[in-house]
Amino acid sequence: ASALAGGFMRHVGPLIGPVHRRGAVNLERAFPDWSRAEVERTLRAVWENLGRTAAEFSHLDKFNPDRGGRLEIIGREKFQAVIDAGAPAIFFSGHFANWEVMSIAMRAAGLDYGVVYRAANNPLVDGLIIRTRARVMSRRQIPKGKRGGRDMIAALKAGASLAMLVDQKLTSGGVASPLFGRPAMTAPAAARLSLKFGAPLIPLEIARLGGARFRLTVGDAVAFTPSGDAAADTQALTDRLNQAIEAMIRKRPGEWLWLHRRWGKDAL
Repeated sequence: ASALAGGFMRHVGPLIGPVHRRGAVNLERAFPDWSRAEVERTLRAVWENLGRTAAEFSHLDKFNPDRGGRLEIIGREKFQAVIDAGAPAIFFSGHFANWEVMSIAMRAAGLDYGVVYRAANNPLVDGLIIRTRARVMSRRQIPKGKRGGRDMIAALKAGASLAMLVDQKLTSGGVASPLFGRPAMTAPAAARLSLKFGAPLIPLEIARLGGARFRLTVGDAVAFTPSGDAAADTQALTDRLNQAIEAMIRKRPGEWLWLHRRWGKDAL
């Protein structure tokens, strides 16, 4: 199913003109030295990955790293270190490869955590997504927004860690933070919560190894010493997050979601 959907989207995706053009503009601005052929080749890989990810959603139970070998975890001992410390951490990544494996890995490691997600516009679809994720990930599903903010605070107070994707544009209340040399409106929640609770920010790098096989690498906590100026610290820490995300993107640009309007209307 993954290969079929990936092949289909690799050929059909580029026909979705406005979205494909947005992706091309994003890539051209991020990699100005690339040829048009390199841009198009990368975009086809992006479309293929998106198709695969969609098809894999109904098979997430097959990605348990302790069964079947479809998900390899590098640095698993860092998950255990968080458990042993008895204090929560904030794990972050972006829309890479199949980003759902992030939370699957955390569950397999035995972490108590909540998944922060963007609710689907259709309530029926949202319900299906929540049920599927609850079955193979955490039952603690936290929607973005005001209620989600309260739930994130409650989770951290209860000692639960958080899993967050921090790479998409925040239309209101975001922090302008550099990404590929251009200001990108970025959600400040991860930085603010880290500063408030002293929770380490730990990057999770996700890579597709071919087909429906993945590797998740647990990185070292983002090094940061607060100055005491809340606004300045939030900005600086958010910048660190975007630096980490950009480094991940540069390693495997064909596995990131370039189709998103990450930099605003100027990127179509």
